[in-house]
Amino acid sequence: MTSQSQGIQQLLQAEKRAKDKLEEAKKRKGKRLRQAKEEATAEIDHYRLQREKEFRNKETSVMGSQGNLSAKIDEQTTEAIRNLTSSYHRNMESMMKKLLSTICDISPEIHPNFRPAV
Repeated sequence: MTSQSQGIQQLLQAEKRAKDKLEEAKKRKGKRLRQAKEEATAEIDHYRLQREKEFRNKETSVMGSQGNLSAKIDEQTTEAIRNLTSSYHRNMESMMKKLLSTICDISPEIHPNFRPAV
């Protein structure tokens, strides 16, 4: 009987050690999963920051060129307005004379399609 109870005790102790090892393995697995999750989160954050930095660089290069385009367009517009204004002042007098002479100097003529009544 004692050998049977000793065998049972050994089995119970072996079962307890196996159970302890299983619990320890579960704890290590949970710890490793948390660690892997933290590492992945850190890597994702690093990648996100890197991509945002690249985006900002590209955005500033594009927006900077758009700012230059805007300034260039404004400059061209003011130059065109200056040219038109100077052209207006140069040609205003002669154009007014031509318009007035066309309107006021009337020379009556009979229309070529006019047929006198018989």
